[in-house]
Amino acid sequence: MKNLLLMAGLACLVGITGCNGNGDGGSGAGGTTGGAAEQDEFGPIKTGSVGEDEKPTVSFVTNGIASFWVVAEAGANKAAEDVNADVLVKMPAEGVADQKRILEDLLTQGVDGVAVSAIDPSGQQDILNEVGENTIFITHDSDSPFTNRCAYIGMDNYDAGRMAGKLVKEAIPDGGEVMIFVGRLEQLNAKLRRQGVIDELLDREPDSSRYDEPGKPVEGEKYTILDTRTDGFDFAKAKAEAQDAINKYPDLKCMVGLFAYNPPLMLEAVKEAGKTDDIEIVAFDEEDGTLQGIVDGHIHGTVVQNPYEYGYQSVKMLAELARGDSSSVPEDRFMNIPARQIRKDNVIEFWTELNQLLGKEPPEGAAETSKKEGE
Repeated sequence: MKNLLLMAGLACLVGITGCNGNGDGGSGAGGTTGGAAEQDEFGPIKTGSVGEDEKPTVSFVTNGIASFWVVAEAGANKAAEDVNADVLVKMPAEGVADQKRILEDLLTQGVDGVAVSAIDPSGQQDILNEVGENTIFITHDSDSPFTNRCAYIGMDNYDAGRMAGKLVKEAIPDGGEVMIFVGRLEQLNAKLRRQGVIDELLDREPDSSRYDEPGKPVEGEKYTILDTRTDGFDFAKAKAEAQDAINKYPDLKCMVGLFAYNPPLMLEAVKEAGKTDDIEIVAFDEEDGTLQGIVDGHIHGTVVQNPYEYGYQSVKMLAELARGDSSSVPEDRFMNIPARQIRKDNVIEFWTELNQLLGKEPPEGAAETSKKEGE
């Protein structure tokens, strides 16, 4: 990630317009201006001219529809309340084309800022740069570092992938065959997580620019990554891919799901095959089915992000920038929201905190856990 951020900065220096700034400092949409730009090694930071007593309108755009984004939406709405802004949360249901349509609509509306989880960072550069030319633009969750975005808010996905790889090592310490499942590999976060898992299992030196092409096994001394299956956010296909892997590879020891919805569907497939004692599961994110699977002992652990903070910090930063304040933008343009490993020993505590943020009842077993901790 650090290499990518440095490369992004260099790209901005040699680019036509600079990072998140129009080359002529011209006016943007929705009251955003290219004036008040702060120059640093990454290029100018675009700010707006919304008054302190005015409500900027910003948008938080996801890369799909999932429970993960419901948590992020709660954070975005809370931030809008705290910083006196209006937020439009948009969740594309049909991939890249749908996300592009949403972004075009937002530009037409003249919003003061947009935060985007890029579905295809390379293929979407034109529309993303158009957003950056016309309004304040940041990324979250899935970065697009070679665009004119002002900042990225999220975790280091390569490091998080290595954290998941460590969970695999805990789950099957003697080694074995591993299969990876993910919605799509066009997203930078998916690529980096997958590579982090592979590099950790093969005990390689960290290198986030490394990329093992999918479609053939990657073998190490103890672990073999058989393949990576993608499903395009099609939940039925996601489960079918898990079922096919179980049938095709009788010696499969561990399944790794990189997107929030993958692990619960993988668990369904494992249960239906009667292999809960034979196949370990390592997850990403905090889907209820994943957390319950950890409680029940069917999922070894999960690497969680903090989607609530993604939503909160994105809206907060956009609102501040719209009012001309760039102080919340880190020097390296990366606001790191650290990942965490969740296992059986801390899952109830984490789940309780999550439900509190969402205004939901504590999960079953939370009261008993609190009682034991107080003894």
